[in-house]
Amino acid sequence: MRDSFHEDLEAITALQLKMAVLVKDAIEKATASLLTSDLALAEKVIEEDAQIDLVHHDLDERVIDLMARQQPVASDLRALVSAIRISADLERMGDLAHHLAKLARMRYPGSAVPPEFTDLIASMGTEASRITEKMTVVIEFRDTARALEIEKDDDAMDQLQRKLIAALVDPNGPHNVETSIDMAFASRYYERFSDHAVSIAQRIYYIATGEFAKS
Repeated sequence: MRDSFHEDLEAITALQLKMAVLVKDAIEKATASLLTSDLALAEKVIEEDAQIDLVHHDLDERVIDLMARQQPVASDLRALVSAIRISADLERMGDLAHHLAKLARMRYPGSAVPPEFTDLIASMGTEASRITEKMTVVIEFRDTARALEIEKDDDAMDQLQRKLIAALVDPNGPHNVETSIDMAFASRYYERFSDHAVSIAQRIYYIATGEFAKS
């Protein structure tokens, strides 16, 4: 019975990893679509978000079924409850990439990103991808050391967002209202994307140690 249970747990982890890979691909494509005004790429991100949702629903159903059949306790129950939370965070990360792609689509054939913000948006996209890659390692190997690192990585994303907002509110800046709204939303999507990765890392730390990491 226990062997079967742990095989089911491994299958759930495999689904988490599948979602993480899809999410990383989505944020990279969404960033590229923003920076290059690539409508086809934006549409691909929007379309493929449904695949993330399907894995999300499959994962949650498996967890609920396993809880009903096995009635786990202690660390196993902690892992299953956390799996549902992690699934929700990954699904939301996919939604945020979706939002970025929709922003690129909305401004096509123009660009949602004016030239003076290209480097900042590119940096936020790179940071989001890097955080997601590290998050994937944390999920796969229950790496508590890297889990703690992700919160520090999130600080870098926050700094980029603050830098972008500071440029937007500069009274001497050339930005119109539409551009300011677009960039404010985009920076918020990246910042929230990173926050969800932190939440996942904290959950993995909790699964591994039974304690929540101290901020």
